[in-house]
Amino acid sequence: MAWEKACEELARRTARAREMGGAERVARQHAAGRLTVRERLERLLDPGSFQEIGALAGQARYDENGELVGFTPANPVLGLARIGGLDVVVSGDDFTLRGGSADASLREKAVMAERLALRFRLPLVRLIEGSGGGGSVKTIETTGRANLPGGVGGEDTFALPIAALQEVPVIALGLGPVAGLGAVRLAASHVSIMTENAAVFVAGPPVVARLGRSVDNTTLGGPEIAARAGTVDLVAEDEEAAFALTRRLLTYFPPHAAALPPETAPAADPAPYLPALREGVPEDPRRVYDMRRLIGLLVDAGSFLELARAFGRSVIAGLARIDGLPVMLLAGDPYHYGGAWTAESAEKIIRFVDLARLFHFPVVHLVDCPGFMIGPEAERAGTVRRGARAWAAIAEAVEIPWCTVIIRNAFGVAGALHQPPGPGALRFAWPSARWGSLPLEGGVEAAYRAEIEAAPDPEAKRAEIAARLERLRSPFRTAEAFWIEEIIDPAETRARLIGFARLARRVLTPTPPRYRFRP
Repeated sequence: MAWEKACEELARRTARAREMGGAERVARQHAAGRLTVRERLERLLDPGSFQEIGALAGQARYDENGELVGFTPANPVLGLARIGGLDVVVSGDDFTLRGGSADASLREKAVMAERLALRFRLPLVRLIEGSGGGGSVKTIETTGRANLPGGVGGEDTFALPIAALQEVPVIALGLGPVAGLGAVRLAASHVSIMTENAAVFVAGPPVVARLGRSVDNTTLGGPEIAARAGTVDLVAEDEEAAFALTRRLLTYFPPHAAALPPETAPAADPAPYLPALREGVPEDPRRVYDMRRLIGLLVDAGSFLELARAFGRSVIAGLARIDGLPVMLLAGDPYHYGGAWTAESAEKIIRFVDLARLFHFPVVHLVDCPGFMIGPEAERAGTVRRGARAWAAIAEAVEIPWCTVIIRNAFGVAGALHQPPGPGALRFAWPSARWGSLPLEGGVEAAYRAEIEAAPDPEAKRAEIAARLERLRSPFRTAEAFWIEEIIDPAETRARLIGFARLARRVLTPTPPRYRFRP
């Protein structure tokens, strides 16, 4: 048979590569409760779809006769594949080889996944464990020199991952201890996921110990720490759950930034008119309510996938579908600071508005915002500066179809930032809506101080003024002056949003945005 010997040699070398770090290190990986990179690929990808690239790259050892006697595969494992029938590029770190560190002489393989994703305009999925392709101190000895980060003229190791963020969806999974460049590559994504037994940090416990702090992986960068800091968007119970989230996420995103989000057939919806929504907001403005319950009623059943729930908690953000059309959903959460925007909330708004612009997601904004968070802690956090950046992000998002529904509060500057300027956004309000430059609570004391202090009964005078103003600030009076476009029965909100989705389809255009996305 022609080329039989060469094909046998190819099979032998391929088999060596699939041994990864060897049986002992594979057993150690399993003992830690984690899959190997090849097991992960097998469970994440559609069966038989993986076409590996660079399987034979690595460090080979030959005897005096030129025969191969040993082989250490290079990190990472990468190739073309399909997930849920969608073409993707996938890369994964092999923790059984030098704890996921790359051999500095094979940098080209470390960025090949980004090259493929950019060249063929395909979503990129990264499975990260260890340093994510970064070197270790042992690299100094193996190369005989110290590596200057960034190299001469800049390195593709740093340039290409950022270039990929501008062109294709990037989903990153942290599936074990993730440090250094691996942590940055996890965060440098459009959506990041970590498992409950993973940890993410700039430097691990041994390095931190040199600073005099004794910590373990979990206390340094476990899921609770990483999620609350906004380092990751989703925490999965285990690797199988992380793979399921990845499959689900890919159904919302277009394959690249010059395409539109994929639509699905609208679910059967015999009753877009939902009287239950009338009970969603208590008449007493001091009582909280469940905004997520309202979201579940308004979007297609089961379609809301919340992102970064533990970060910037006064704002809810995530992907959903309305009439089969993927949308970016933003909402205030009255359970956290009454929905007031904190510095973290503003950062959250910026990121997800930018994400909507990049991948052409129409925005649905359910507003309940009494303004920016106030007080010494808010000032120390730079809330005003970050709020101004959120203002800029929303003001620039004029090319996205945008629908605002004012559910309850819209006060102050933060309350004003509920949609881009101009006539391109739809806006509705519920009868429960309340708005103004300041809430009456506190605002009355500031504006009518002299009158209140001069009254025989200051508290009675304050209550009298508040009642008078309460009558005047009825949303119906605002509607009479056409300062709000339409007040709607909460029960018809779902029908209005379906109408918005149909309008959005008419104007969505697959043109790349005129700005650079930053993670």
